[in-house]
Amino acid sequence: MIKFISNNVNQTEDLGKRIASVLKGDEVIAMFGDLGAGKTAFTRGLACGLDFVEGVSSPTFAIVNEYSGKFNIYHFDMYRITSEDDLYSTGFYDYLDNGVLVIEWSENIEYALDENTIRITINKTDDENTRIFTIEGLDEYEVVIS
Repeated sequence: MIKFISNNVNQTEDLGKRIASVLKGDEVIAMFGDLGAGKTAFTRGLACGLDFVEGVSSPTFAIVNEYSGKFNIYHFDMYRITSEDDLYSTGFYDYLDNGVLVIEWSENIEYALDENTIRITINKTDDENTRIFTIEGLDEYEVVIS
């Protein structure tokens, strides 16, 4: 498990870039955290690190946004997913192994995540800009990420 403290949006985006540097192209990254925790900022950095620079936005209403870079990136928002049928209707299973999946609100689909999923929990602190990231599934890259 890797712990990372981000004191601002730029550091959160930089963490995304560093994680992007170790990806192989078929990972599932499940993010857990409250509204405003920094999930989209992290994804923006990750996408930039994978050579996508046109703009990343939360897929709240689209359910999934697709970005092309070094690898295909599928940015999911599972906030409104409440059942296996809902998840299936998003096409989630069709995206697996076809690029990097970055999932916001993974709490809602934990049953569908396998043991190889990279799990990132983002906790807010008393300082409105500081976040604590707990990263599981990338321990061998701690030197690159920390």
